[in-house]
Amino acid sequence: MGYLETAVVMITKKIGKVFSKSSVYMSEPWGFMDDQLFLNQVIGVKTLLSPHGVLQKIKEIEDELGRRRSGESFEGRTMDIDILFYSDKVIDLQNLKIPHPLLPDRNFVLVPLAEIAGSYIHPVCQKSVASLLKECKDQKQVKILKFKS
Repeated sequence: MGYLETAVVMITKKIGKVFSKSSVYMSEPWGFMDDQLFLNQVIGVKTLLSPHGVLQKIKEIEDELGRRRSGESFEGRTMDIDILFYSDKVIDLQNLKIPHPLLPDRNFVLVPLAEIAGSYIHPVCQKSVASLLKECKDQKQVKILKFKS
């Protein structure tokens, strides 16, 4: 869990104040085959940065934590940080899509997100995160590993 804890510290320094954190979950890979299980956590951050500013800082943090970009859509990596929501903004650009377009399809995101923001209404789907989780067709296992501190 060192990478997750380090990422939260770096996000606090470079992006803004972390106001909520989910527990840490372990999940199977999604979108590709891999023998490794993955650790996932969702955090809420208050920032003064623009969405593009947040994205730039995320890429810096991922790079500092050893992420190497091969061009493949889905693959194992040391750190993958996504912007799930940015307030209730909807952004649909080539390099930035908010809300994250695959969020409703991924249990490994919805489970920890529902823990900290289950009543939040997705600005495109117009459904709560809890409802999206109930409707999600993803059958991949997501198990709690470490309760939030």
